[in-house]
Amino acid sequence: MHKLTSFLLLLAPLGLLAQQKDKLVIKAASTITAADLQRHLYIIAGAEMEGRDTPSPGLEKAASYIENHFRSLGLVAGNNGSYRQYYPLYKDSMTQASLTINGNALKMGEQFAPFPTNYSAGMRFAEIVFAGFGIVDGEIRNDYKDVNVAGKLVLIADGTPADYKPAAENVRSMNAPGSLNGKLMSAMGRGAAAVLIIQSNFPRRSGAIRSPSWSMNGFRVTQPVFGFYIAAENAAALLQTETAGLLDRIKKGEVAAKTVKAEVVLQYARETVKTEVANVLGVLEGTDKKDEYVVITAHYDHVGMKADGTIYYGADDDGSGTTGILELAEAFALAKKEGKGPRRSILFMTVSGEEKGLWGSRYYTEHPVFPLDKTTVDLNIDMIGRIGSDYLKDKDSLNYVYIIGDDKLSTDLAPITDQVNSTYSGMKLDRRFNDPNDPNRFYYRSDHYNFADKGVPVIFYFNGVHADYHKPTDTPDKINYPLMAKRAQFVYYTAWEIANRNEMLKRDLKLEIPPR
Repeated sequence: MHKLTSFLLLLAPLGLLAQQKDKLVIKAASTITAADLQRHLYIIAGAEMEGRDTPSPGLEKAASYIENHFRSLGLVAGNNGSYRQYYPLYKDSMTQASLTINGNALKMGEQFAPFPTNYSAGMRFAEIVFAGFGIVDGEIRNDYKDVNVAGKLVLIADGTPADYKPAAENVRSMNAPGSLNGKLMSAMGRGAAAVLIIQSNFPRRSGAIRSPSWSMNGFRVTQPVFGFYIAAENAAALLQTETAGLLDRIKKGEVAAKTVKAEVVLQYARETVKTEVANVLGVLEGTDKKDEYVVITAHYDHVGMKADGTIYYGADDDGSGTTGILELAEAFALAKKEGKGPRRSILFMTVSGEEKGLWGSRYYTEHPVFPLDKTTVDLNIDMIGRIGSDYLKDKDSLNYVYIIGDDKLSTDLAPITDQVNSTYSGMKLDRRFNDPNDPNRFYYRSDHYNFADKGVPVIFYFNGVHADYHKPTDTPDKINYPLMAKRAQFVYYTAWEIANRNEMLKRDLKLEIPPR
């Protein structure tokens, strides 16, 4: 790292930035180097971190590395004396499951499989209602027409019938009427007590049956109704029909809805395991406006390591943002040491759980350590180390960054972004993903969104997706480190300007896009 000259320059208002560059600010930003980013990233996205799943030992190792770096810079521990902000995760593990039909106990994994997120229950039924595919799609299809399933056990088939053409608006919805979740919601909405779903993919591995996912904060992801999957041969016995081609015959409408008399007992029990994971927070205190905050975020988790040992390294997603945070923190700490510290305090925060549903940033914004009404902006860095697919053959491929969200909540923010870029960086700022009609909806897909949802102005810095996105091949050797350094320096210039303005950013715009 370069040493900074020790004298304090008078702060220039935004309008003067176009006319003069602050040499000390440039020198501070220049300490963000390709070599340092590479050194950090080969550790953060190295094999030892095992893909940084949330939770995992690799995630904990990455958190310790980040914490030690913050401590070495003299940053204040951001959570009341701790560099960690912990939040709970829960996983419900099955302890017992059984399905008995007319006294015959079915074999788990061979003849039935429980929903992995069932609640604990024991239910007994004297009859089963077969309701075809269990689809309800407005006036297009209603498999429950003239069928009363309130308080009953419902048998439905997996998949969709041959003649079913869903409404256009339902084709891609996660709760589409023909999807598993859509079917379960339809059954629950009609008062069904439990559901059996006929499937053909038996036998099943016991590991797949017994391993539900972690969930956050006590909000466990549960299926909307209790139930099991059942093998086609056992469903055929219930329906008193041939096993061969059962699902195909149901698909063609050759098996009519009916009620079957049978004694069916479903039992399931689980135990809940709890763990904790953390966001890592380091604070550089400001001067005369130290009770106001610029937050700079990146997620340090990725998707982990598969059972066969395949590591998803996550170098760009989001090792690049994480190492960018490390370098930004060092540049600001050196600037402050040399008398060029910011007026507002800066919170450097790497969050966990982004890949699982923006968990860490959600927890922070619901339990903020520093008041959100005193947080002037969140600058979020998620993937800044690569050339995205759209720019591979573009003349600006080595000099661009996607800017997302700076026009959504504050009329101050986009002009600042443009002026800082004009004065210091000269990059191509691509705002195509700000289009409300953009199908990618990137504005909702990284940690800045949880801040925006609370009214905090945000910018999301992004290089776009590429061929290695969410694959084991997203490795440190494929990062363009000079381009990554230039993008990180641009974040530094922007954070510096916002941290030193006389006023916090106005919050004078409203979201135009409905949340996902």
